[in-house]
Amino acid sequence: MHKKLLLTLLLVIPLMASAQYRPGKRYKRANNFTNHKNKARKEYVFGLGASNFLGELGGANQVGTNFVKDLEFSMTRPSAAIGMRYKFAKRFAVKGGFYYQLLSGADRLTKEPFRNNRNLSFRSHVFEVSGQLELFITKEQQGHRYKIKNAKGMKNYDYQAYMFVGIGAFYFNPQALYNGSWVSLQPLSTEGQGLPDGPKKYSRIAICIPYGIGAKYNLNKDWAVGLEIGVRKTFTDYIDDVSTVYYDNAKIREAKGNMAADLADPSLLNYPAELGGTAVNADQTAALQQRGDPKDKDAYMFLNVTVSYKVPYKRRTRSKF
Repeated sequence: MHKKLLLTLLLVIPLMASAQYRPGKRYKRANNFTNHKNKARKEYVFGLGASNFLGELGGANQVGTNFVKDLEFSMTRPSAAIGMRYKFAKRFAVKGGFYYQLLSGADRLTKEPFRNNRNLSFRSHVFEVSGQLELFITKEQQGHRYKIKNAKGMKNYDYQAYMFVGIGAFYFNPQALYNGSWVSLQPLSTEGQGLPDGPKKYSRIAICIPYGIGAKYNLNKDWAVGLEIGVRKTFTDYIDDVSTVYYDNAKIREAKGNMAADLADPSLLNYPAELGGTAVNADQTAALQQRGDPKDKDAYMFLNVTVSYKVPYKRRTRSKF
């Protein structure tokens, strides 16, 4: 009896399983994101906007900092970006991109006595490559335009807000205007870099940590527009070629020439007596007097208007042959 029952089960169970199985069709756990029928994981992102510098030169009427309150809005310059976003979960994406910023600063724009009398200025083209992890605070909504439950037809694509953090590398080249021409400052050893008893030459390639927030509004299933505010914390203090102390300007003049000495110390030399204003010409500015603040690294930020295009998902099918 038991043997007959066991034999019957062994025959019936495979038949029941085969009845439920349909060749060529996969059964997946319901997941709105992994079902690619209406989802696009890849996006091309383009940005255009404005950038600003946070460092020693220029800024508010105070000692220089890398905080937003030290922004000098008249030094706002162009910003551009291009990249690709890959959304690997409902609320997470990674984005790789190439960024360009033109940064600029000038001491003449601040009324803080030391910074104004220092009278330094610069510009720097910054080229950055970075990767970022994005966390979407709101998830993409799809449904009927008029929010009618279970209605088919016109779709509604809402906005998404996100925050991001990552890591990147960038190239910079601080320059100053001299007799009507822009001159690269790093080779001139303006703080004695590479000269006897001076610091070593600084690299024009540095690491940065990108972070910020953004939002985008989906115009349709393919295109979206948005805004992104990005800040770059860097690990260099030489984006503006200013970091430590003055080097003996006579020695700079001897080793690098008149242009290097003039750009190393273009001080106005009109310090009030209580601030130690005793110099009568540039070469008499005291060596080792503070020129910058090496403890406060440079930073920069941008505000970009973004346009993104979603790459349509194409289902892969097996060849019939």
